[in-house]
Amino acid sequence: MTHGTRSGGPAAQARHAVVVGGGLAGVTTALALADAGVRVTLLEGRPRLGGLAFSFQRGDLTVDNGQHVYLRCCTAYRWFLDRIDGAALAPLQDRLDVPVLDLARPEGRRLGRLRRDALPVPLHLGRSLASYPHLSLADRARVGRAALALKGLDLADPALDTQDFGSWLAAHGQSARAVEALWDLVGIATLNAVASDASLALAAMVFKTGLLSEPGAADIGWARVPLGDLHDRLARKALDSAGVRTELRTRVTSVCANADGQWTVQVPGETLEADAVVLAVPQREAHDLLPAGALDAPERLLEIGTAPILNVHVVYDRTVLGRPFFAALGSPVQWVFDRTDASGLREGQYLALSQSVAQDEIDEPVAVLRERYLPELERLLPLTRGAAVRDFFVTRERTATFAPTPGVGRLRPGARTKASGLYLAGAWTATGWPATMESAVRSGVSAADAVLGALGRPRPQALFEFEEAA
Repeated sequence: MTHGTRSGGPAAQARHAVVVGGGLAGVTTALALADAGVRVTLLEGRPRLGGLAFSFQRGDLTVDNGQHVYLRCCTAYRWFLDRIDGAALAPLQDRLDVPVLDLARPEGRRLGRLRRDALPVPLHLGRSLASYPHLSLADRARVGRAALALKGLDLADPALDTQDFGSWLAAHGQSARAVEALWDLVGIATLNAVASDASLALAAMVFKTGLLSEPGAADIGWARVPLGDLHDRLARKALDSAGVRTELRTRVTSVCANADGQWTVQVPGETLEADAVVLAVPQREAHDLLPAGALDAPERLLEIGTAPILNVHVVYDRTVLGRPFFAALGSPVQWVFDRTDASGLREGQYLALSQSVAQDEIDEPVAVLRERYLPELERLLPLTRGAAVRDFFVTRERTATFAPTPGVGRLRPGARTKASGLYLAGAWTATGWPATMESAVRSGVSAADAVLGALGRPRPQALFEFEEAA
């Protein structure tokens, strides 16, 4: 069967857009277009929405595939949460506070904190840095000077993307210890790369925006419910209310331009006609669907590398951690989150370890990971030593993010292609952000904006409020 509108028909005014991909980028695009009066069909190959930020059932537990957080400066993702009526389910900290445990220090003196005061930038972090026990006095002073140098970088300078962050930090007096205890503590979690492997442009963007723009920019937010409640259930409800036709388990086989300027999107058993098509899928999938001539150098999409994230899930028979999360130094463990309430666990405690830059571990057998991480948790959390492990399992995202390597900026395409009516969205496109939920939503807004411009439709005001807020 064929869906779509031809010029001259009774529904000629109801322009039709097909969005391929139901991750955050695709859902954002679909909602933005529908809010502007465009008729939208959203096609997703999986049985759910949400892309790489999703949940699944394991017995009585509702498990997120990985721990996702956002910051107060993530204005686009916050817009998205508001748009799907989910903001209350993923609240932000009142004020940045990150407990950091260092196993190299004597027991009783292992805890440091990174937190902010209600002072203007950069004084908001001054007291925290001055008392941060995991850096020497000299390192703390040098960190302050490097932060000011970072604040002075011009993010629009293309030369930043050709340099690696590690070399820049070394040139600005940062010791290996400062990189480990501060720069990589934040950078690994946000960039999914160590400083020496990260583009200076992306690292500078993260630190300038998160730590050096507004006092509250780095306050951390995370879902207190399963991610599926937000990115699948509430997103689907919002799409339905906006009149979007959403088809799951529907894989697109081809996207072709017609002689009359329309587009044909082929799925098994159906042909869809559209005025505009947005490919909101990973870069390799986008490459395979792009018609000839749509990009000058489509092979560049295949040059955008990927980086894995490993998540280790442990269920104990009792409470072993008294705070919502912490970060670790001197251990293979990176960040640990309490997922007990969100997962629906009735008794005991469920901890999730988020392990970025997991290239060396992503294919390790579960038994090996269990032998490595349970003793580490015993070293970090004394209460685990008498606790029974009720469950231990891992989730692996082998292509969790694009690799933020130096030079990746020139590989990332914008929303528009050379084919009239065909657009791109996804965290990997040229948003200026690393591969985050924020980048995904921003890409969806950019794609929707480009479509609306081409169709001569006004932008819905509410959609772009977050740009002013930023």
